[in-house]
Amino acid sequence: MTNEELWKAVLGQMELSISRANFITWFRNTSIVSNQDGIVTIGVPNGFAKEWLENKYNLYILRALKGINGDIQTIRCIIAPEKLTSSLPTVDSLKNIDAVKSPETVGFVRKKLIEKPFFTESDPSTPLFHETNLNNRYTFENFIVAENNDLARAACYAVSQNLGTAYNPLFIYGGVGLGKTHLLQSIGNEVVKNSPEKRIKYINSERFTTELVDSIKSQKIDKFKEYYQQMDLLIIDDIQFLSGREKTQNEFFHIFNSLYQLNKQIVISSDRPPKAIPTLEERLRSRFEGGMITDISRPNFETRVAILESKITEKGFIIDAPAIRFIAENITQNIRELEGALNRVIAFCEFHKISPTLENTEKILSQLIENNKKTIQVDDIFRVITEFYNITKEDIIKKGRKKEISHPRQVMMYILRTELQTPFSTIGDILGGRDHTTALHAFEKINKNKDSRPRLKEELNILKERLYYPV
Repeated sequence: MTNEELWKAVLGQMELSISRANFITWFRNTSIVSNQDGIVTIGVPNGFAKEWLENKYNLYILRALKGINGDIQTIRCIIAPEKLTSSLPTVDSLKNIDAVKSPETVGFVRKKLIEKPFFTESDPSTPLFHETNLNNRYTFENFIVAENNDLARAACYAVSQNLGTAYNPLFIYGGVGLGKTHLLQSIGNEVVKNSPEKRIKYINSERFTTELVDSIKSQKIDKFKEYYQQMDLLIIDDIQFLSGREKTQNEFFHIFNSLYQLNKQIVISSDRPPKAIPTLEERLRSRFEGGMITDISRPNFETRVAILESKITEKGFIIDAPAIRFIAENITQNIRELEGALNRVIAFCEFHKISPTLENTEKILSQLIENNKKTIQVDDIFRVITEFYNITKEDIIKKGRKKEISHPRQVMMYILRTELQTPFSTIGDILGGRDHTTALHAFEKINKNKDSRPRLKEELNILKERLYYPV
């Protein structure tokens, strides 16, 4: 197994072990530089990544490596900017620019691989260069279309052919790892292919917030807004992370309005519909709901099989049909987990020189499948409720009838009853010593309204998904 294949296998496992945001932040632009005498050296783009991989993820990485090759005993990280190939840049690469020898490569790194200051120092009105942040791997051609995503795919393609006129804004929501980012970037890549002169920006909401804060600190907020208002296509991923950030929401609102009035295209994704995002300004919610809203749900069995077959063909590997069906039957939540499980099977079979039969696949994935079977506890429900509604555990327990607290409390009582079959008297004790009739009333109220109120039904579905399949 080559170093590249070994690292791909490790990354496949890491995707299943940590959140998507952390995976992208700390494992982007990494690779195995050497593997000798039981020591694996990992090249990372900057000092921040080096510190995090060595101090936070050392055991995760080593466990994954040893699972594939038992001879590996230790890992170390080095800063290796010349290894970077992604268009998504990092600050510390600039400090290591001298490590890149050729002038041609230096120019390429300065243009593509270095996280630039937002504007040039000589002329603060001119952006240093325009960066789309698009990954050309994501296209409409390699997106598997099925019942769970056909409407979303059709809407995205229509937008790519008619910027600003088909559906504006386009809002796509769905759980983690279901293909939202793939579709969003497919729009951008399709526009680049057909209209390379268009100005396109793909960015997640956390990065957008960071840029905004930097522009405020450097007193360039007007230039920041001017830059974004020049886009022909603005794609914001994971918009739910703007929740509660009033300043960021305010600036985004003005950028949104400016683009919309000029018939510029805006595409947004979230893990939930606009009406279910807590502490989102009503004026933003109204703008989001003024366009087209479509969702991506979990892939069904047939879709999961089709995705696996497509990935297997792409990787040039052969797996027995019963083994493919086994993976599809047991890895059910999202495409990312599905591909991670497939990568694990391929890496293990290649390294140990065994065939990917049903029997071998069952053994390879046994621990992963067992880990996916989550048993929830009362604390899990508290965690999910407080995170979703942006409140504290103390808020739920203490006395008070404010709607922003009483509603989450009633939802929690309902979930305690439906998911754990907790007696009403015990529910009352858990939530601050309330009478059992209070818990009974809450359960009956939520149970009565869940089918007639789409927003409530959506909330319950999202909460249950997060309970059993946490990110």
